[in-house]
Amino acid sequence: MTAPHVTLGEVLPERAVQNRLTNPGTENCSLCASRESLKMEPLAVTLLPGEERVIDKDIMYICPFSGPVKGKVFITNYRLYFKSADADPSVTLNVPLGAIGRVEKMGGASSRGENSYGLDITCKDMRNLRFALKQEGHSRRDIFDILFRYAFPLSHGLLLFAYLSQEKYEENGWSVYKPMEEFRRQGLPTDKWRITFINDNYELCDTYPTILVVPFKATEEDLRKVSTFRSRGRIPVLSWIHRENQAVICRCSQPLVGMSGKRNKDDERYLDVIREANGTAKLTIYDARPSVNAVANKATGGGYEGDDTYQNAELVFLDIHNIHVMRESLKKLKDIVYPNVEESHWLSSLESTHWLEHIKLVLSGAIQVADKISGGNSVVVHCSDGWDRTAQLTSLAMLMLDSHYRTLRGFQVLLEKEWISFGHKFASRIGHGDKNHADQDRSPIFVQFIDCVWQMTKQFPTAFEFNERLLMTILDHLFSCRFGTFLYNCESARDTNEVRSKTVSLWSLVNSDSTSYLNPFYTPESSRVLYPVASMRHLELWVTYYIRWNPRIRQQQQSPVEQRYMELLALRDEYLKKLEELQLTDSSPNSSHLSNSSASNAASPTQHINHLHTPF
Repeated sequence: MTAPHVTLGEVLPERAVQNRLTNPGTENCSLCASRESLKMEPLAVTLLPGEERVIDKDIMYICPFSGPVKGKVFITNYRLYFKSADADPSVTLNVPLGAIGRVEKMGGASSRGENSYGLDITCKDMRNLRFALKQEGHSRRDIFDILFRYAFPLSHGLLLFAYLSQEKYEENGWSVYKPMEEFRRQGLPTDKWRITFINDNYELCDTYPTILVVPFKATEEDLRKVSTFRSRGRIPVLSWIHRENQAVICRCSQPLVGMSGKRNKDDERYLDVIREANGTAKLTIYDARPSVNAVANKATGGGYEGDDTYQNAELVFLDIHNIHVMRESLKKLKDIVYPNVEESHWLSSLESTHWLEHIKLVLSGAIQVADKISGGNSVVVHCSDGWDRTAQLTSLAMLMLDSHYRTLRGFQVLLEKEWISFGHKFASRIGHGDKNHADQDRSPIFVQFIDCVWQMTKQFPTAFEFNERLLMTILDHLFSCRFGTFLYNCESARDTNEVRSKTVSLWSLVNSDSTSYLNPFYTPESSRVLYPVASMRHLELWVTYYIRWNPRIRQQQQSPVEQRYMELLALRDEYLKKLEELQLTDSSPNSSHLSNSSASNAASPTQHINHLHTPF
């Protein structure tokens, strides 16, 4: 699928853009004439189907790397695009409006100093932009108002771009995850675990999916009773089952113990039924929080499972900090990598952000979960509400235990299942289309998870079918609002807003061009459990993501070995094609007169092909 290529100049009207989009082969002669008369170099960019130009303007981009750059900015209903007028090499910016977190006016009408009047733009993807305009005549008013309106559509009663997109793909990404198929793949249901539709109308829990797996012995009434004692009604349900030892990963939210130390016999019995399902001696409950936070949560009605009330369970605190700590940590990281990398005290500056320390704690917690399961012991994982740290831990443990999730499509299923269907609050954590940049619900929990996955791909370079490009594409479209995949906080909200019928899935893009996201070194190993080393010595900053906007940092492009491997694969495909052509020629009626020597020559490409299967 290719979008029509549209060239936009200063005087290009909206109707002309639409004309060019619907009739890309035609050229508007009057536009050519007006451009010619203005002697203006047009600004070119490929618009997406459904993308429309809103405004363009001569502007000065204050580039943090090369200084002020004159050029033209234009804003569509999807992106901000800038191209320099005469810089060599040319400077371009292509920023989805969804990636913009904050727009502020810089300077006033009486500000002194060159380039002191303009706009400051803070982005969610580790970069900031600054533009300067002429001070006379309120020259920034129109562009500020339009940018503010289209970058934060929900705050202005407008639709997110995902609802305006007209993109079409060969693959329908919404069909990637089918809960019943995924549970069947895991070997469910069994005589110990059953599938329930009690949440079919989101009545039991409005942030859970409609299809849940629960202990066979637990009745629907038991589930209702347990839901009254779990925060937000998020009861313990099965995420994954080990095919051999039948140990399970269950996820939920904190129990509503409160300051008075309330008990709930139904909840205690329910956890014991989970333990009994595979004969686990002691059920391990992993509370993702630091113990001091879990105790503090009692003041607001929450808490944790005490040893005295949950006698056949052991409680382990994993010391992973909350969403506010993670937000501040990434903010500190951005301060040391953008616009300039803090060179003089790099290691101490990086350490002071605590970002890698948090990565270590999340990975370490997931390793403990995976190790318990491998040993045949069932576990329950929760944090406060069970949609942030819980999702990190369950999905990473499942990635370590189950090689299916390490394939391109399997990883998509993992994200759809553990993050999207189980109600990670994407809308609140990212703030799609919302102008409230200081909202305390914002936090990079999902970015942190993808970073953990990247750390695993570095430690096990042959274990994952997908490559780094996939991870970066996922994070780019986490913010972009081009696809419906990460919109809203839960399944019930997506149903209400008709996401599946009115927007395109990110997996439609990925699976229509899957070769771009494949790791050439992938070696399938179905039974292998991955245990990454979660020590500070083995973790590293993901430079190609966090510092990718800095041109002075040499981008870690495709390695020479990987590049050579791709060349060999292309050569192999070329030889296979030639072989096929020769075989077709050989089998045609006109080729009966060919001699034996010709036939032996036709086989020679096979010999070349054998030499190309070089092990790496």
